[in-house]
Amino acid sequence: MFRSLHMKLVLIMVLLIVALMTVVGAFLMNSVTAFYVDDFYSRMSTVLTDEQFVRDVTTTEAGETDSPGKIQAILRSYVGPLGVDSRTRNYYILDGQTAQVLASSEDASVQLSLTPNLSTALKGEEGYSSDPTSDYMDVAIPITRGEGEYIIYILDNRQTSQRLSDQLFRLILEALVFGLIISVLLSFLLSKTMITPIERLTDGVRQVASGDFSKKIEVGSKDEIGVLTENFNVMARQLRDTIAQVENERHKLDTLFLHMTDGVVAFSHRGQLIHANPAAKRLLDRELDASVTYDALFSDIAPFYDALSLDNETGYLTGSREVEGKYLELTLAPFDKESPDSGVLVVLHDMTAQRRNEEMRKEFVANVSHELRTPLTNIRSYAETLADSGDDMPEKTRNSFLNIILSETDRMTHIVQDLLTLSRFDSGRGEMTFAPFSFLEAAEGVCRAVKLDAERHNHTLTLKAPRRLPQVVGDRERIVQVMMNIVSNSIKYTPNGGHISMTVGAKDDRVWLEVDDDGIGIPEADRGRIFERFYRVDKARSRQSGGTGLGLSIAKEIVDRHNGSLSLVDKEGPGLRLRLELPLGGPDGATRGAGGAQA
Repeated sequence: MFRSLHMKLVLIMVLLIVALMTVVGAFLMNSVTAFYVDDFYSRMSTVLTDEQFVRDVTTTEAGETDSPGKIQAILRSYVGPLGVDSRTRNYYILDGQTAQVLASSEDASVQLSLTPNLSTALKGEEGYSSDPTSDYMDVAIPITRGEGEYIIYILDNRQTSQRLSDQLFRLILEALVFGLIISVLLSFLLSKTMITPIERLTDGVRQVASGDFSKKIEVGSKDEIGVLTENFNVMARQLRDTIAQVENERHKLDTLFLHMTDGVVAFSHRGQLIHANPAAKRLLDRELDASVTYDALFSDIAPFYDALSLDNETGYLTGSREVEGKYLELTLAPFDKESPDSGVLVVLHDMTAQRRNEEMRKEFVANVSHELRTPLTNIRSYAETLADSGDDMPEKTRNSFLNIILSETDRMTHIVQDLLTLSRFDSGRGEMTFAPFSFLEAAEGVCRAVKLDAERHNHTLTLKAPRRLPQVVGDRERIVQVMMNIVSNSIKYTPNGGHISMTVGAKDDRVWLEVDDDGIGIPEADRGRIFERFYRVDKARSRQSGGTGLGLSIAKEIVDRHNGSLSLVDKEGPGLRLRLELPLGGPDGATRGAGGAQA
Protein backbone atom coordinates (compact mmCIF):
# COMPACT_ATOMS: atom_id res chain seq x y z
CA MET A 1 0.00 0.00 0.00
CA PHE A 2 2.71 2.49 0.99
CA ARG A 3 4.99 1.64 -1.92
CA SER A 4 3.20 4.36 -3.89
CA LEU A 5 4.77 7.82 -3.72
CA HIS A 6 1.24 9.24 -3.57
CA MET A 7 0.45 7.37 -0.35
CA LYS A 8 3.85 8.19 1.10
CA LEU A 9 3.20 11.92 0.70
CA VAL A 10 -0.24 11.58 2.34
CA LEU A 11 1.27 9.60 5.21
CA ILE A 12 4.02 12.19 5.68
CA MET A 13 1.47 15.01 5.91
CA VAL A 14 -0.68 13.06 8.39
CA LEU A 15 2.30 12.19 10.57
CA LEU A 16 3.46 15.81 10.44
CA ILE A 17 0.08 17.10 11.68
CA VAL A 18 -0.12 14.43 14.40
CA ALA A 19 3.42 15.15 15.57
CA LEU A 20 2.83 18.92 15.54
CA MET A 21 -0.45 18.74 17.46
CA THR A 22 1.05 16.28 19.95
CA VAL A 23 4.01 18.56 20.64
CA VAL A 24 1.84 21.67 20.86
CA GLY A 25 -0.73 19.94 23.08
CA ALA A 26 1.91 18.59 25.45
CA PHE A 27 3.56 22.01 25.58
CA LEU A 28 0.24 23.81 26.30
CA MET A 29 -0.85 21.36 28.98
CA ASN A 30 2.49 21.48 30.73
CA SER A 31 2.50 25.28 30.46
CA VAL A 32 -1.00 25.55 32.00
CA THR A 33 -0.05 23.25 34.87
CA ALA A 34 3.22 25.07 35.44
CA PHE A 35 1.44 28.46 35.33
CA TYR A 36 -1.15 27.33 37.90
CA VAL A 37 1.56 26.00 40.25
CA ASP A 38 3.72 29.11 39.87
CA ASP A 39 0.70 31.36 40.44
CA PHE A 40 -0.19 29.49 43.65
CA TYR A 41 3.26 29.72 45.23
CA SER A 42 3.76 33.29 44.00
CA ARG A 43 0.43 34.38 45.52
CA MET A 44 1.11 32.56 48.78
CA SER A 45 4.58 34.08 49.06
CA THR A 46 3.24 37.59 48.36
CA VAL A 47 0.46 37.41 50.98
CA LEU A 48 2.09 35.35 53.73
CA THR A 49 5.31 37.37 53.74
CA ASP A 50 3.55 40.78 53.68
CA GLU A 51 4.64 42.86 56.70
CA GLN A 52 1.09 43.90 57.53
CA PHE A 53 -0.11 40.29 57.41
CA VAL A 54 2.77 39.12 59.60
CA ARG A 55 2.02 41.87 62.19
CA ASP A 56 -1.66 41.02 62.19
CA VAL A 57 -1.19 37.29 62.82
CA THR A 58 1.63 37.65 65.39
CA THR A 59 0.46 40.63 67.49
CA THR A 60 -1.79 39.71 70.44
CA GLU A 61 -4.50 41.90 71.95
CA ALA A 62 -4.85 42.66 75.65
CA GLY A 63 -6.61 39.87 77.49
CA GLU A 64 -6.63 37.62 74.38
CA THR A 65 -7.75 34.09 75.15
CA ASP A 66 -8.69 32.60 71.72
CA SER A 67 -5.64 33.07 69.55
CA PRO A 68 -6.72 30.51 66.86
CA GLY A 69 -10.01 32.36 66.50
CA LYS A 70 -8.22 35.68 66.09
CA ILE A 71 -5.90 34.21 63.46
CA GLN A 72 -8.91 32.74 61.65
CA ALA A 73 -10.61 36.13 61.64
CA ILE A 74 -7.51 37.68 60.11
CA LEU A 75 -7.28 34.90 57.44
CA ARG A 76 -10.93 35.48 56.49
CA SER A 77 -10.01 39.03 55.57
CA TYR A 78 -7.30 37.66 53.22
CA VAL A 79 -9.49 35.03 51.56
CA GLY A 80 -9.51 36.96 48.26
CA PRO A 81 -5.72 37.49 47.93
CA LEU A 82 -5.11 33.88 49.03
CA GLY A 83 -7.70 32.49 46.58
CA VAL A 84 -9.40 30.42 49.30
CA ASP A 85 -12.77 29.19 48.01
CA SER A 86 -13.49 26.38 50.55
CA ARG A 87 -13.84 23.90 47.62
CA THR A 88 -10.47 23.45 46.01
CA ARG A 89 -8.36 25.64 48.28
CA ASN A 90 -8.63 25.96 52.10
CA TYR A 91 -6.68 27.40 54.96
CA TYR A 92 -5.99 25.63 58.26
CA ILE A 93 -4.70 26.85 61.62
CA LEU A 94 -2.70 24.05 63.23
CA ASP A 95 -1.08 23.49 66.57
CA GLY A 96 2.62 24.23 66.12
CA GLN A 97 3.63 21.14 68.11
CA THR A 98 1.14 18.44 67.13
CA ALA A 99 -0.21 19.75 63.78
CA GLN A 100 -3.77 19.31 65.14
CA VAL A 101 -6.37 21.33 63.23
CA LEU A 102 -7.57 24.18 65.52
CA ALA A 103 -9.55 26.12 62.90
CA SER A 104 -10.08 26.05 59.16
CA SER A 105 -12.12 27.38 56.26
CA GLU A 106 -13.93 24.03 56.17
CA ASP A 107 -14.84 21.44 58.78
CA ALA A 108 -12.39 21.85 61.72
CA SER A 109 -12.49 18.10 62.40
CA VAL A 110 -10.76 17.23 59.12
CA GLN A 111 -7.61 15.09 59.33
CA LEU A 112 -4.59 16.28 57.34
CA SER A 113 -1.81 14.14 55.97
CA LEU A 114 1.72 14.95 57.06
CA THR A 115 3.22 16.50 53.90
CA PRO A 116 6.89 17.50 53.44
CA ASN A 117 6.00 21.22 53.82
CA LEU A 118 4.01 20.48 56.99
CA SER A 119 6.95 18.50 58.39
CA THR A 120 9.21 21.45 57.61
CA ALA A 121 6.86 23.84 59.46
CA LEU A 122 6.81 21.59 62.52
CA LYS A 123 10.59 22.07 62.62
CA GLY A 124 10.07 25.85 62.75
CA GLU A 125 10.86 26.58 59.09
CA GLU A 126 8.66 27.79 56.22
CA GLY A 127 7.51 25.04 53.85
CA TYR A 128 7.29 26.23 50.22
CA SER A 129 8.54 23.11 48.37
CA SER A 130 6.68 21.98 45.24
CA ASP A 131 6.28 18.44 43.82
CA PRO A 132 5.03 18.49 40.18
CA THR A 133 3.99 14.83 40.39
CA SER A 134 1.71 15.24 43.43
CA ASP A 135 -2.02 15.88 43.22
CA TYR A 136 -1.97 18.84 45.63
CA MET A 137 -0.16 22.10 46.40
CA ASP A 138 0.47 23.35 49.93
CA VAL A 139 2.29 25.98 51.96
CA ALA A 140 2.99 25.78 55.70
CA ILE A 141 4.13 28.88 57.69
CA PRO A 142 5.03 28.59 61.39
CA ILE A 143 4.02 31.65 63.54
CA THR A 144 4.18 32.62 67.20
CA ARG A 145 1.31 34.57 68.73
CA GLY A 146 1.63 35.37 72.35
CA GLU A 147 2.85 32.31 74.12
CA GLY A 148 1.36 29.92 71.56
CA GLU A 149 2.99 28.35 68.45
CA TYR A 150 0.80 27.84 65.41
CA ILE A 151 1.05 26.86 61.75
CA ILE A 152 -0.86 28.57 58.93
CA TYR A 153 -1.40 25.86 56.33
CA ILE A 154 -2.84 26.53 52.85
CA LEU A 155 -3.87 23.40 50.83
CA ASP A 156 -5.02 23.28 47.18
CA ASN A 157 -6.21 19.95 45.69
CA ARG A 158 -5.49 21.04 42.07
CA GLN A 159 -9.00 20.28 40.85
CA THR A 160 -9.11 23.60 39.01
CA SER A 161 -5.90 22.74 37.17
CA GLN A 162 -7.16 19.27 36.31
CA ARG A 163 -10.44 20.59 34.90
CA LEU A 164 -8.60 23.17 32.85
CA SER A 165 -6.19 20.51 31.51
CA ASP A 166 -9.10 18.21 30.59
CA GLN A 167 -10.85 20.97 28.69
CA LEU A 168 -7.63 21.88 26.92
CA PHE A 169 -7.03 18.23 25.99
CA ARG A 170 -10.51 17.94 24.46
CA LEU A 171 -9.93 21.14 22.54
CA ILE A 172 -6.59 19.88 21.19
CA LEU A 173 -8.12 16.51 20.27
CA GLU A 174 -10.93 18.23 18.31
CA ALA A 175 -8.38 20.45 16.56
CA LEU A 176 -6.32 17.34 15.73
CA VAL A 177 -9.31 15.60 14.12
CA PHE A 178 -10.17 18.64 12.00
CA GLY A 179 -6.48 19.12 11.16
CA LEU A 180 -6.15 15.51 10.03
CA ILE A 181 -9.20 15.80 7.76
CA ILE A 182 -7.89 18.99 6.21
CA SER A 183 -4.31 17.64 5.88
CA VAL A 184 -5.50 14.44 4.18
CA LEU A 185 -7.51 16.42 1.65
CA LEU A 186 -4.69 18.87 0.97
CA SER A 187 -2.06 16.12 0.77
CA PHE A 188 -4.17 14.25 -1.80
CA LEU A 189 -4.39 17.37 -3.93
CA LEU A 190 -0.70 18.22 -3.51
CA SER A 191 0.52 14.68 -4.17
CA LYS A 192 -1.68 14.42 -7.26
CA THR A 193 -0.13 17.62 -8.60
CA MET A 194 3.38 16.26 -8.04
CA ILE A 195 2.80 12.64 -9.06
CA THR A 196 1.11 13.25 -12.44
CA PRO A 197 4.25 14.54 -14.25
CA ILE A 198 6.34 11.83 -12.56
CA GLU A 199 3.95 9.17 -13.88
CA ARG A 200 4.28 10.59 -17.40
CA LEU A 201 8.06 10.55 -17.01
CA THR A 202 7.89 6.91 -15.82
CA ASP A 203 5.93 5.91 -18.93
CA GLY A 204 8.58 7.59 -21.09
CA VAL A 205 11.35 5.69 -19.28
CA ARG A 206 9.57 2.40 -19.93
CA GLN A 207 9.37 3.17 -23.65
CA VAL A 208 13.05 4.10 -23.81
CA ALA A 209 13.95 0.93 -21.91
CA SER A 210 12.03 -1.08 -24.51
CA GLY A 211 14.02 0.58 -27.32
CA ASP A 212 11.49 3.18 -28.48
CA PHE A 213 13.21 6.60 -28.60
CA SER A 214 10.58 8.35 -30.73
CA LYS A 215 8.23 9.64 -28.01
CA LYS A 216 8.87 13.05 -26.54
CA ILE A 217 7.42 13.82 -23.12
CA GLU A 218 5.55 17.11 -22.93
CA VAL A 219 6.89 19.58 -20.35
CA GLY A 220 3.98 21.15 -18.45
CA SER A 221 5.88 23.16 -15.82
CA LYS A 222 9.11 25.04 -15.27
CA ASP A 223 9.89 23.61 -11.83
CA GLU A 224 12.43 20.89 -11.00
CA ILE A 225 10.19 18.16 -12.42
CA GLY A 226 9.88 20.12 -15.64
CA VAL A 227 13.67 20.49 -15.84
CA LEU A 228 14.02 16.76 -15.20
CA THR A 229 11.55 15.98 -18.00
CA GLU A 230 13.40 18.23 -20.46
CA ASN A 231 16.73 16.63 -19.54
CA PHE A 232 15.18 13.21 -20.04
CA ASN A 233 14.14 14.16 -23.56
CA VAL A 234 17.70 15.32 -24.29
CA MET A 235 19.09 12.10 -22.81
CA ALA A 236 16.80 9.99 -24.99
CA ARG A 237 18.04 11.76 -28.13
CA GLN A 238 21.68 11.35 -27.09
CA LEU A 239 21.09 7.70 -26.25
CA ARG A 240 19.65 7.12 -29.73
CA ASP A 241 22.73 8.73 -31.29
CA THR A 242 25.07 6.77 -29.01
CA ILE A 243 23.52 3.46 -29.98
CA ALA A 244 24.11 4.32 -33.62
CA GLN A 245 27.77 5.05 -32.84
CA VAL A 246 28.07 1.74 -30.95
CA GLU A 247 27.00 -0.10 -34.09
CA ASN A 248 29.81 1.62 -35.98
CA GLU A 249 32.35 0.67 -33.32
CA ARG A 250 31.44 -3.01 -33.23
CA HIS A 251 34.26 -4.00 -35.60
CA LYS A 252 36.74 -2.59 -33.07
CA LEU A 253 35.39 -5.01 -30.49
CA ASP A 254 35.81 -7.86 -33.01
CA THR A 255 39.50 -6.97 -33.38
CA LEU A 256 39.83 -6.68 -29.61
CA PHE A 257 38.47 -10.19 -29.02
CA LEU A 258 40.49 -11.58 -31.92
CA HIS A 259 43.81 -10.65 -30.30
CA MET A 260 42.79 -11.17 -26.69
CA THR A 261 44.66 -14.00 -24.97
CA ASP A 262 44.89 -12.58 -21.45
CA GLY A 263 45.05 -8.89 -20.65
CA VAL A 264 43.91 -6.37 -23.30
CA VAL A 265 44.58 -2.62 -23.40
CA ALA A 266 43.34 -0.40 -26.27
CA PHE A 267 44.52 3.16 -27.09
CA SER A 268 43.04 5.79 -29.40
CA HIS A 269 44.91 7.35 -32.32
CA ARG A 270 46.16 9.99 -29.86
CA GLY A 271 47.58 7.43 -27.45
CA GLN A 272 44.83 7.83 -24.85
CA LEU A 273 43.41 4.81 -23.04
CA ILE A 274 39.98 3.75 -24.31
CA HIS A 275 39.66 0.23 -22.91
CA ALA A 276 41.36 -2.06 -20.39
CA ASN A 277 39.98 -5.33 -19.09
CA PRO A 278 40.39 -6.41 -15.45
CA ALA A 279 43.11 -8.92 -16.38
CA ALA A 280 45.26 -6.10 -17.76
CA LYS A 281 44.90 -4.15 -14.51
CA ARG A 282 45.88 -7.23 -12.55
CA LEU A 283 48.88 -8.06 -14.70
CA LEU A 284 50.17 -4.48 -14.78
CA ASP A 285 49.38 -4.11 -11.05
CA ARG A 286 47.94 -0.61 -11.38
CA GLU A 287 44.70 1.23 -11.99
CA LEU A 288 43.97 2.00 -15.63
CA ASP A 289 41.70 5.03 -16.06
CA ALA A 290 41.21 7.65 -18.75
CA SER A 291 44.23 9.65 -17.58
CA VAL A 292 46.67 6.81 -18.48
CA THR A 293 48.46 7.12 -21.86
CA TYR A 294 50.35 4.73 -24.09
CA ASP A 295 53.65 6.51 -23.44
CA ALA A 296 53.23 6.04 -19.69
CA LEU A 297 52.84 2.25 -20.10
CA PHE A 298 54.56 0.91 -23.22
CA SER A 299 56.86 3.56 -24.68
CA ASP A 300 59.86 1.40 -23.69
CA ILE A 301 58.54 -1.42 -25.93
CA ALA A 302 57.98 0.74 -29.02
CA PRO A 303 57.07 4.37 -29.79
CA PHE A 304 53.33 4.84 -30.20
CA TYR A 305 53.39 6.03 -33.81
CA ASP A 306 55.68 3.12 -34.81
CA ALA A 307 53.03 0.71 -33.49
CA LEU A 308 50.25 2.75 -35.10
CA SER A 309 51.94 2.67 -38.52
CA LEU A 310 52.25 -1.12 -38.66
CA ASP A 311 50.32 -3.06 -41.29
CA ASN A 312 46.85 -4.03 -40.06
CA GLU A 313 46.93 -7.55 -41.50
CA THR A 314 50.34 -8.96 -40.60
CA GLY A 315 52.26 -6.28 -38.71
CA TYR A 316 52.76 -6.53 -34.95
CA LEU A 317 55.47 -5.93 -32.35
CA THR A 318 56.43 -8.09 -29.38
CA GLY A 319 58.16 -7.36 -26.14
CA SER A 320 58.44 -8.54 -22.56
CA ARG A 321 58.23 -7.00 -19.12
CA GLU A 322 58.56 -8.00 -15.47
CA VAL A 323 55.95 -6.54 -13.11
CA GLU A 324 55.93 -7.38 -9.40
CA GLY A 325 57.40 -10.85 -9.97
CA LYS A 326 55.22 -11.55 -13.03
CA TYR A 327 56.80 -12.12 -16.48
CA LEU A 328 54.64 -10.69 -19.26
CA GLU A 329 54.84 -11.21 -23.01
CA LEU A 330 53.38 -8.23 -24.93
CA THR A 331 51.94 -8.10 -28.45
CA LEU A 332 51.25 -4.69 -30.02
CA ALA A 333 49.02 -4.35 -33.11
CA PRO A 334 47.11 -1.45 -34.72
CA PHE A 335 43.39 -1.48 -35.51
CA ASP A 336 41.41 0.55 -38.09
CA LYS A 337 44.51 2.27 -39.36
CA GLU A 338 42.62 3.97 -42.22
CA SER A 339 39.84 5.22 -39.92
CA PRO A 340 39.91 8.44 -37.86
CA ASP A 341 39.11 6.19 -34.89
CA SER A 342 42.23 4.06 -35.34
CA GLY A 343 44.41 3.03 -32.45
CA VAL A 344 46.74 0.45 -30.98
CA LEU A 345 45.81 -2.78 -29.23
CA VAL A 346 48.19 -4.29 -26.65
CA VAL A 347 47.74 -7.92 -25.62
CA LEU A 348 49.46 -9.13 -22.44
CA HIS A 349 50.15 -12.80 -21.86
CA ASP A 350 51.28 -14.03 -18.45
CA MET A 351 54.42 -16.17 -18.90
CA THR A 352 55.21 -16.38 -15.17
CA ALA A 353 54.41 -20.08 -14.83
CA GLN A 354 56.40 -21.07 -17.93
CA ARG A 355 59.32 -18.89 -16.86
CA ARG A 356 59.38 -20.31 -13.37
CA ASN A 357 59.08 -23.86 -14.65
CA GLU A 358 62.05 -23.23 -16.93
CA GLU A 359 64.07 -21.77 -14.06
CA MET A 360 63.12 -24.69 -11.83
CA ARG A 361 64.16 -27.12 -14.56
CA LYS A 362 67.53 -25.43 -14.95
CA GLU A 363 68.00 -25.26 -11.19
CA PHE A 364 67.01 -28.91 -10.84
CA VAL A 365 69.49 -30.01 -13.51
CA ALA A 366 72.22 -27.89 -11.89
CA ASN A 367 71.48 -29.35 -8.44
CA VAL A 368 71.44 -32.93 -9.72
CA SER A 369 74.71 -32.34 -11.59
CA HIS A 370 76.30 -30.85 -8.50
CA GLU A 371 75.04 -33.58 -6.17
CA LEU A 372 76.30 -36.35 -8.47
CA ARG A 373 79.58 -34.63 -9.35
CA THR A 374 80.72 -34.39 -5.74
CA PRO A 375 80.63 -38.16 -4.96
CA LEU A 376 81.92 -39.00 -8.44
CA THR A 377 84.87 -36.68 -7.92
CA ASN A 378 85.61 -38.29 -4.57
CA ILE A 379 85.32 -41.81 -6.00
CA ARG A 380 87.62 -40.94 -8.91
CA SER A 381 90.18 -39.26 -6.63
CA TYR A 382 90.39 -42.19 -4.22
CA ALA A 383 90.30 -44.77 -7.02
CA GLU A 384 93.18 -43.01 -8.85
CA THR A 385 95.15 -42.87 -5.62
CA LEU A 386 94.64 -46.62 -5.11
CA ALA A 387 95.63 -47.36 -8.73
CA ASP A 388 98.76 -45.20 -8.57
CA SER A 389 99.95 -46.56 -5.23
CA GLY A 390 99.58 -50.21 -6.10
CA ASP A 391 100.95 -52.52 -3.43
CA ASP A 392 102.90 -49.72 -1.73
CA MET A 393 99.85 -48.37 0.12
CA PRO A 394 99.33 -49.74 3.65
CA GLU A 395 96.41 -52.09 3.96
CA LYS A 396 94.72 -49.93 6.60
CA THR A 397 94.79 -46.86 4.31
CA ARG A 398 93.61 -48.95 1.35
CA ASN A 399 90.61 -50.21 3.38
CA SER A 400 89.82 -46.68 4.48
CA PHE A 401 89.84 -45.48 0.87
CA LEU A 402 87.63 -48.39 -0.19
CA ASN A 403 85.15 -47.61 2.59
CA ILE A 404 84.97 -43.99 1.41
CA ILE A 405 84.40 -45.15 -2.17
CA LEU A 406 81.60 -47.46 -0.98
CA SER A 407 80.08 -44.66 1.12
CA GLU A 408 80.09 -42.24 -1.81
CA THR A 409 78.61 -44.97 -4.01
CA ASP A 410 75.79 -45.48 -1.49
CA ARG A 411 75.24 -41.74 -1.44
CA MET A 412 74.93 -41.68 -5.22
CA THR A 413 72.53 -44.62 -5.05
CA HIS A 414 70.33 -42.77 -2.53
CA ILE A 415 70.29 -39.64 -4.73
CA VAL A 416 69.34 -41.66 -7.80
CA GLN A 417 66.64 -43.56 -5.90
CA ASP A 418 65.17 -40.30 -4.54
CA LEU A 419 65.26 -38.77 -8.02
CA LEU A 420 63.50 -41.81 -9.45
CA THR A 421 60.85 -41.57 -6.73
CA LEU A 422 60.22 -37.90 -7.49
CA SER A 423 60.21 -38.63 -11.21
CA ARG A 424 57.55 -41.29 -10.75
CA PHE A 425 55.46 -38.87 -8.67
CA ASP A 426 55.80 -36.13 -11.31
CA SER A 427 54.82 -38.47 -14.14
CA GLY A 428 51.86 -39.88 -12.20
CA ARG A 429 53.36 -43.37 -12.04
CA GLY A 430 54.07 -43.36 -8.32
CA GLU A 431 51.72 -46.13 -7.33
CA MET A 432 50.49 -46.36 -3.76
CA THR A 433 48.61 -49.14 -2.05
CA PHE A 434 45.82 -47.78 0.13
CA ALA A 435 44.52 -49.97 2.91
CA PRO A 436 43.43 -49.52 6.54
CA PHE A 437 46.32 -49.67 9.00
CA SER A 438 47.07 -48.67 12.58
CA PHE A 439 48.63 -45.20 12.64
CA LEU A 440 49.58 -45.75 16.30
CA GLU A 441 51.44 -49.01 15.58
CA ALA A 442 53.27 -47.35 12.68
CA ALA A 443 54.46 -44.53 14.97
CA GLU A 444 55.52 -47.03 17.65
CA GLY A 445 57.45 -49.04 15.04
CA VAL A 446 59.31 -45.93 13.86
CA CYS A 447 60.16 -45.07 17.47
CA ARG A 448 61.64 -48.54 18.05
CA ALA A 449 63.55 -48.43 14.75
CA VAL A 450 65.35 -45.14 15.51
CA LYS A 451 65.85 -45.74 19.21
CA LEU A 452 69.40 -47.15 18.83
CA ASP A 453 70.39 -44.27 16.53
CA ALA A 454 69.06 -41.78 19.10
CA GLU A 455 70.97 -43.52 21.90
CA ARG A 456 74.22 -43.30 19.88
CA HIS A 457 73.78 -39.52 20.00
CA ASN A 458 72.79 -39.60 23.69
CA HIS A 459 69.33 -38.27 22.77
CA THR A 460 66.24 -38.75 24.92
CA LEU A 461 63.52 -40.09 22.62
CA THR A 462 59.93 -40.26 23.94
CA LEU A 463 56.60 -41.26 22.45
CA LYS A 464 53.37 -39.83 23.82
CA ALA A 465 50.26 -41.54 22.50
CA PRO A 466 46.79 -42.63 23.64
CA ARG A 467 46.06 -46.29 24.17
CA ARG A 468 43.82 -46.45 21.12
CA LEU A 469 43.55 -44.60 17.83
CA PRO A 470 41.20 -45.20 14.90
CA GLN A 471 42.67 -46.83 11.82
CA VAL A 472 43.60 -44.68 8.85
CA VAL A 473 43.36 -45.55 5.14
CA GLY A 474 46.66 -45.05 3.35
CA ASP A 475 49.89 -46.56 2.09
CA ARG A 476 51.48 -47.78 5.31
CA GLU A 477 55.00 -48.14 3.91
CA ARG A 478 54.97 -44.62 2.47
CA ILE A 479 53.64 -43.10 5.69
CA VAL A 480 56.30 -44.95 7.69
CA GLN A 481 58.86 -43.53 5.24
CA VAL A 482 57.57 -40.00 6.01
CA MET A 483 57.71 -40.63 9.76
CA MET A 484 61.24 -42.04 9.51
CA ASN A 485 62.37 -39.00 7.50
CA ILE A 486 60.99 -36.53 10.06
CA VAL A 487 62.37 -38.35 13.12
CA SER A 488 65.76 -39.06 11.45
CA ASN A 489 66.16 -35.37 10.62
CA SER A 490 65.50 -34.47 14.26
CA ILE A 491 68.16 -36.98 15.37
CA LYS A 492 70.66 -35.70 12.77
CA TYR A 493 70.27 -31.99 13.43
CA THR A 494 69.94 -32.07 17.21
CA PRO A 495 73.26 -31.75 19.10
CA ASN A 496 74.24 -34.78 21.19
CA GLY A 497 72.33 -35.06 24.41
CA GLY A 498 69.17 -33.47 23.04
CA HIS A 499 65.51 -34.26 23.54
CA ILE A 500 63.13 -35.53 20.85
CA SER A 501 59.47 -36.19 21.50
CA MET A 502 56.90 -37.90 19.27
CA THR A 503 53.26 -37.08 20.05
CA VAL A 504 50.39 -38.98 18.40
CA GLY A 505 46.73 -38.03 18.58
CA ALA A 506 43.40 -37.81 16.74
CA LYS A 507 40.85 -35.03 16.35
CA ASP A 508 37.56 -35.13 14.48
CA ASP A 509 38.25 -37.17 11.30
CA ARG A 510 42.04 -36.80 11.26
CA VAL A 511 45.06 -38.37 12.98
CA TRP A 512 48.30 -36.51 13.56
CA LEU A 513 51.91 -36.91 14.61
CA GLU A 514 54.08 -34.10 15.97
CA VAL A 515 57.87 -34.47 16.24
CA ASP A 516 59.46 -31.87 18.51
CA ASP A 517 63.18 -31.41 19.15
CA ASP A 518 65.51 -28.86 20.74
CA GLY A 519 68.04 -28.91 17.90
CA ILE A 520 69.44 -26.20 15.65
CA GLY A 521 66.03 -25.35 14.16
CA ILE A 522 65.39 -23.46 10.93
CA PRO A 523 65.71 -19.67 10.51
CA GLU A 524 62.48 -17.78 9.80
CA ALA A 525 63.70 -16.74 6.34
CA ASP A 526 64.18 -20.40 5.26
CA ARG A 527 60.94 -21.88 6.63
CA GLY A 528 58.96 -21.33 3.46
CA ARG A 529 61.43 -23.32 1.33
CA ILE A 530 62.22 -26.41 3.36
CA PHE A 531 59.97 -28.61 1.16
CA GLU A 532 61.69 -27.53 -2.07
CA ARG A 533 63.86 -30.07 -3.82
CA PHE A 534 67.58 -29.91 -3.01
CA TYR A 535 66.98 -26.98 -0.66
CA ARG A 536 69.09 -27.16 2.49
CA VAL A 537 69.53 -24.52 5.18
CA ASP A 538 73.15 -25.48 5.95
CA LYS A 539 74.44 -27.21 2.80
CA ALA A 540 77.86 -28.11 4.21
CA ARG A 541 76.41 -29.66 7.34
CA SER A 542 73.70 -31.46 5.35
CA ARG A 543 76.21 -33.12 3.05
CA GLN A 544 78.40 -33.99 6.01
CA SER A 545 75.45 -35.78 7.62
CA GLY A 546 74.54 -37.50 4.36
CA GLY A 547 71.54 -35.32 3.43
CA THR A 548 70.53 -34.80 -0.20
CA GLY A 549 67.83 -32.14 0.26
CA LEU A 550 65.19 -34.45 -1.24
CA GLY A 551 63.81 -36.20 1.84
CA LEU A 552 61.25 -33.59 2.87
CA SER A 553 60.27 -33.03 -0.78
CA ILE A 554 59.44 -36.72 -1.12
CA ALA A 555 57.64 -36.71 2.24
CA LYS A 556 55.54 -33.73 1.17
CA GLU A 557 54.62 -35.48 -2.11
CA ILE A 558 53.54 -38.61 -0.23
CA VAL A 559 51.45 -36.66 2.29
CA ASP A 560 49.81 -34.54 -0.44
CA ARG A 561 48.78 -37.73 -2.26
CA HIS A 562 47.05 -38.79 0.97
CA ASN A 563 45.19 -35.43 1.11
CA GLY A 564 47.06 -34.76 4.32
CA SER A 565 49.32 -31.95 5.46
CA LEU A 566 52.95 -31.67 6.52
CA SER A 567 53.81 -28.34 8.09
CA LEU A 568 55.99 -26.48 10.54
CA VAL A 569 54.42 -25.56 13.87
CA ASP A 570 55.48 -22.42 15.72
CA LYS A 571 57.05 -23.09 19.09
CA GLU A 572 58.90 -21.25 21.82
CA GLY A 573 62.56 -21.94 22.45
CA PRO A 574 65.15 -23.70 20.27
CA GLY A 575 64.52 -26.58 17.89
CA LEU A 576 61.84 -27.50 15.40
CA ARG A 577 58.34 -28.95 15.48
CA LEU A 578 56.88 -30.72 12.44
CA ARG A 579 53.25 -31.85 12.25
CA LEU A 580 51.91 -34.65 10.04
CA GLU A 581 48.12 -34.88 9.60
CA LEU A 582 46.16 -37.52 7.66
CA PRO A 583 42.42 -37.94 7.03
CA LEU A 584 41.01 -41.16 8.45
CA GLY A 585 39.21 -42.04 5.22
CA GLY A 586 42.25 -41.58 2.98
CA PRO A 587 42.36 -39.50 -0.21
CA ASP A 588 39.26 -39.06 -2.34
CA GLY A 589 38.92 -41.91 -4.82
CA ALA A 590 41.40 -44.19 -3.07
CA THR A 591 40.51 -47.89 -3.28
CA ARG A 592 39.61 -49.17 0.16
CA GLY A 593 40.97 -52.45 1.42
CA ALA A 594 44.16 -54.37 0.94
CA GLY A 595 45.61 -54.53 -2.50
CA GLY A 596 43.92 -51.32 -3.70
CA ALA A 597 46.21 -49.01 -5.67
CA GLN A 598 46.13 -45.51 -7.00
CA ALA A 599 48.55 -44.06 -9.51
